[in-house]
Amino acid sequence: MKVYTEKQQIVAAIDKFKAENKILGLVPTMGALHEGHLALVQKALENNDYVVVSIFVNPTQFDNKEDLVKYPRNLERDLELLKTLDENKILVYAPTVDDIYCGKTESEKFNFDGLEFEMEGKFRPGHFDGVGTIVKRFFDIIKPDNAYFGEKDFQQLQIIKKLVEKYHIPVNIIPCPIHREESGLAMSSRNTRLKPEYLEAAPFIYNTLNSAKVHFGTKSADIVTQWVESQFESHDLLKLEYFIIADTTTLKTVKHKTNNKEYRAFIAVYADDIRLIDNIALN
Repeated sequence: MKVYTEKQQIVAAIDKFKAENKILGLVPTMGALHEGHLALVQKALENNDYVVVSIFVNPTQFDNKEDLVKYPRNLERDLELLKTLDENKILVYAPTVDDIYCGKTESEKFNFDGLEFEMEGKFRPGHFDGVGTIVKRFFDIIKPDNAYFGEKDFQQLQIIKKLVEKYHIPVNIIPCPIHREESGLAMSSRNTRLKPEYLEAAPFIYNTLNSAKVHFGTKSADIVTQWVESQFESHDLLKLEYFIIADTTTLKTVKHKTNNKEYRAFIAVYADDIRLIDNIALN
């Protein structure tokens, strides 16, 4: 399995594949790989001749610098995990910050038609400018035919679709289901930082989402939201940052249901100093 640390190296390899009319997939990651990432890579392997897995902790999408410093990094372990899937069809792009940003570590400014101001955008200013910047650069460098993103970051997924639409980028965005622990906790690289008592408590998040989905069948979005907030008010360890029921297309918060629209519930919770997000389709 080849590992590239400089864009010139991987561009040369990709140019060769393109000349041979090979189909190329991309799975962008920030490393600290888990079964959820591997599921994305496996899906990409099934539908492409080669798959590029990028491993890069992108500084411009962190509004909390302490979170950037503490973000787990273990490239050697990541490579060993990827080798269990395929050593010949996977290419790893693990660039340095300078290789990506050329000494100017700043985000571009994007207009995602308002998607960037909902949910995560309200609590993490500038986050989606950072996401848009790095994803667009990976698309420019790697020129994938298909790119794979997990639905755990559903808002990010919708924003990347908007990025592709507005910049006319010739890539298919492939959404992939949320991968969960046996407990129901959505898999995340940050889960490795959870203290034992918080790891034990964290499945409460998904359990609450499932209950909210049941309530949404007979109650308004506003009432369901109030119910979820009350559940966390009495929880000793987990602190709710937000719970929102939104239109899946606009990501606008709704209070009352309308026929023929799809809705999703989104949640962000602090387990000590670790921020966990999750979501669930409601219909």
